[in-house]
Amino acid sequence: MTTTDRPYSRQLQGEAQQLAFGARLGRAVAERALIFLYGDLGAGKTTLVRGFLQGRGHRGSVKSPTYTLIEPYDTPAGACYHLDLYRLGDPEELEYLGLREMLEERAVLLVEWPERGQGWLPAPDLAARLSYAQEGSARNVLLEPHSAVGEDIISTLSAE
Repeated sequence: MTTTDRPYSRQLQGEAQQLAFGARLGRAVAERALIFLYGDLGAGKTTLVRGFLQGRGHRGSVKSPTYTLIEPYDTPAGACYHLDLYRLGDPEELEYLGLREMLEERAVLLVEWPERGQGWLPAPDLAARLSYAQEGSARNVLLEPHSAVGEDIISTLSAE
């Protein structure tokens, strides 16, 4: 983490709050960021991404890239790439998928299962950790900054 180590946490009750929080997060991100999404299957990573993209002005459907590995989105706020590395066979495959080019763009990359790309992915600006809460459909989300960009995102969220 950065020197200030300012994590940000919230408990989200149900899908509507997950989408709303994702939208707030999407609006808090400038034009370039690398965000890692951690959590068990079904923890809400793709739901958070759907809200994120809606917050950046995307009005179409949001597909989970479980099989395609990458889904690109051209939003009014700029390019976004949603990566799901769950089925990645080898981290080296990221080279063939165009990761280097995506990282050079002025784009936001949202990466589910980033641990599968270890050794090929750079450090993120922000890590989002989603987990099941004790009660029902609630989820806990913890955002951890790993760069000045991550700190700016958390500062923006905290100011709202």
